[in-house]
Amino acid sequence: MTRETYQRMTEYIKKDPKKVWRINRINQLLTGIVFCAYPLFLFMLFLEKEAFLIRAVVVPAVSFGGVTLFRYLLNVPRPYEKFELEPVLEKDTRGKSFPSRHVFSVYMIAATVFVYHPDAGVVLGVLGLFLAGIRVAGGVHEPRDVIVGAVIGILCAVVGYYFIPIA
Repeated sequence: MTRETYQRMTEYIKKDPKKVWRINRINQLLTGIVFCAYPLFLFMLFLEKEAFLIRAVVVPAVSFGGVTLFRYLLNVPRPYEKFELEPVLEKDTRGKSFPSRHVFSVYMIAATVFVYHPDAGVVLGVLGLFLAGIRVAGGVHEPRDVIVGAVIGILCAVVGYYFIPIA
């Protein structure tokens, strides 16, 4: 993404305070839906005494830790830092842009839910597409950040749920 592309995209939103308010609220809403769905899903597994519960906690936790460490070590600047422009989304974090941990988390959770409830997992995955778009349009991530975040989330789930044998 170039400075001009970033500026054109964010200025379209920033020139209308209602658009800024909407994109910030949609970002919060989508994030909230997914991050409420996950503990509810875990609680459901607990009530059903489902053995998958342990994996549904451990695989995302280990993956999240790995992605967090990876981001910390790379410390890629965010678009608003790189281009010295104000983001649309309320954010002041420095670095740690690649990969998007929001998008990684959505796809990790969607894939976790998908193992047990495919339809619900697909719905969460679609919400992830919207969240990824908002994170880019809001100026806090570049397209590669959200794409790689989604891919890593899905790959970690596939490896954790399908390739690592249960003890």
